[in-house]
Amino acid sequence: MSTVNPFRYIDGELHAEGVPLRGVAEAFGTPTYVYSRAAIESRFLAMEAALTGIAHRTCYAVKANGNLAVLDVLARLGAGFDIVSVGELERVLAAGGDAASVVFSGVGKRADEMRRALAAGVHCFNVESEAELVVLAQVAAHAGVRARISLRVNPDVDARTHPYISTGLKQNKFGVGIEHAEALYERAAGMPSLEVSGVDCHIGSQLTEIAPVLDALDRLLALVDRLRERGIVITHVDMGGGFGIRYRDEEPPGLAAFASAIAGRLAGRGLELVLEPGRALVGEAGALLTRVLYTKRNGERGFVVADAAMNDLIRPALYQGWHPVLPVVEPAPGSPAPTQDVVGPICESGDFLALERPLAAKAGDLLALTCAGAYGFVMSSNYNARGRAAEVMVDGEQTFLVRAREDVCRLFEGEQRLPSRNAPS
Repeated sequence: MSTVNPFRYIDGELHAEGVPLRGVAEAFGTPTYVYSRAAIESRFLAMEAALTGIAHRTCYAVKANGNLAVLDVLARLGAGFDIVSVGELERVLAAGGDAASVVFSGVGKRADEMRRALAAGVHCFNVESEAELVVLAQVAAHAGVRARISLRVNPDVDARTHPYISTGLKQNKFGVGIEHAEALYERAAGMPSLEVSGVDCHIGSQLTEIAPVLDALDRLLALVDRLRERGIVITHVDMGGGFGIRYRDEEPPGLAAFASAIAGRLAGRGLELVLEPGRALVGEAGALLTRVLYTKRNGERGFVVADAAMNDLIRPALYQGWHPVLPVVEPAPGSPAPTQDVVGPICESGDFLALERPLAAKAGDLLALTCAGAYGFVMSSNYNARGRAAEVMVDGEQTFLVRAREDVCRLFEGEQRLPSRNAPS
């Protein structure tokens, strides 16, 4: 099943599906995140097609993009959800998601978050440590329920991705060392308030090779066999997500290829497969639309100063994330394109969106940073007292404002000045 490429030039203007981005900027201002419903839907359906005939549960990783409209689109398609906080749980519920399709991941779950998740009826907790296991057992016992659990096992597999988003090595904070997992499963099986259900791992984000994923899966399946010999029956294997997309020159196998390769390893084993894709569903479905404020040169260096900044899209500054930069008005073939940096207004030298790009731009021009649907708005901040961007969802030729731009007054909500001091007598 093919997927939709949502951003393309039509008659010399960049469009999102059937909507010209110039019209989005005129209607909603800049910076604005623009998402394509068709792109999200096509990627989810392609993954489901690849898993035909395999018992599975596809749980979208809310941390990639938690906008209610994005969650709503996926909930309507029957997606489950992978959450890492009670706030993400409430977002899923507000968007019409079913708590019974939620898996609760994360290395630092609080007791109050566990209580809320149990009350809501989440499907499973992905437990990351012995200490967490003990607390969850106590919380579940006090609530008079059994918590279904999976242990997140750290298989010590190198995902060959950026070190900030690698999660499956011994030096990473995530999961339980695979050499300690059997003993911890035995302890969990002896706790009346817990129900052992699965085994879970997630080796990293922006994965561009299948081999490390299959290596990790083989290690998990060997663990499943050893546990069965001890009388502990595992009913599902959760391989997490992290499947990569093409930002620049990466050649990831594609979401369907990842899914079918994993499913092939599970054939005939009677195990349900759980996957937690995030970026792979929404990354290419989004763009950050920004307007050029100024251009300047410092010596030999050219700068395009845009109204979007690192508070809007922190990936380039945080871990050298690379995003295509497309002029909204298509350049004429052969037109000059000097090498320039695209930077923002924030008072940091690290405030850049793109470095050393061939780009002809002048004040007033519109640019689109594509592949920005994942870890874009969701990681944005109010640094330099900047309101966060608007978010828009495009559906064919229709455009919907799915989050209003933050105005200055909203930045002060919840704050107050100190009372006047009494004058000395």
